[in-house]
Amino acid sequence: MKLNALKLTGAVLVAGMLATPAMAETLKVTTFLPPVHTFVKAINAWGAEIGEKSGGELQLEVFPAAQLGPPPRQFDIVTSGGADIAIFLHSLTPGRFPMIELATLPLTHPSAGNASAIMSRRLTELAPEYLAAEHAGTRILWLAVTPPLKMHLANADPSDLSNLDGLRIRYAGSVWQQIIEAMGAAPVPVPPAETGDAMGKGVVDGATFPFEATKAFDLAPVTQYSLEPGIASATFAVVMSDAAYDRLSPELQKVIDETTGPDRAAWFGSLWDEGETEGRRYMADAGVNIVSLDAAGLETLKSTFAPIIEAGVSKAGPTGQAFLDAYTQ
Repeated sequence: MKLNALKLTGAVLVAGMLATPAMAETLKVTTFLPPVHTFVKAINAWGAEIGEKSGGELQLEVFPAAQLGPPPRQFDIVTSGGADIAIFLHSLTPGRFPMIELATLPLTHPSAGNASAIMSRRLTELAPEYLAAEHAGTRILWLAVTPPLKMHLANADPSDLSNLDGLRIRYAGSVWQQIIEAMGAAPVPVPPAETGDAMGKGVVDGATFPFEATKAFDLAPVTQYSLEPGIASATFAVVMSDAAYDRLSPELQKVIDETTGPDRAAWFGSLWDEGETEGRRYMADAGVNIVSLDAAGLETLKSTFAPIIEAGVSKAGPTGQAFLDAYTQ
């Protein structure tokens, strides 16, 4: 009886071990964006999706608000093994990604429109042919193009563009530096999360963000005017290190492949478009005066920005024009 009982107990233990699911693979995600940002919420939603599709074997652990390193180092954190996935803003490392920078040129977008869903899908579609080399050591899971950034000003009324002369405007990236200088203002680098404080203290007179980001960084209390339409977009990437991808089983790699790419980019872009509408409402409800540039003013800006576009194409190298043509077609 005792021997049979021991055999039964052993059989139950073995069966229990066999029924236990494999240990989950946890992927560390780094980003400088705050937890309330649309991108962080979207990554958490994607994490829930891949967790379900993998039967709980694939999970994300998200480290927002630059917990793993400063904003300009997010890409390097992944390539050095400090994290497995990064969400990062290309313009925080000026000159490092000259090809993708063409998508951020002023008044540049696909012919289908400048909604984030449209731009993000198109950019992700072009990534394998044109952008992989700039992201060496990683797999581009998807790319995201912000709704065009607007100018948000503490006091100056942009109905007359000459009122921008001499203002100090927070910016990120070389393209926006050139845009601000071309408009007669002075570009000042300020970390995104510190912008509201900088405007409130008069360190800068304004900043460039999509409406969605003004809500995330709470800019309404320090803003009197916003200028639309947006002038130029910024690009983000979600990348996974080759090393992290290679350590996954083929089954888990398939989960990653099937839940990323152009469709995911368009899905995320649609969330950003919704956030843009909400952000604009947030600014308007707070009493910010939203000034719309007329057709004449827009034509003036197109002429003003022409040299910036020419310089960007030249810097991107021999395939720069081909990429820009493909992106804007």
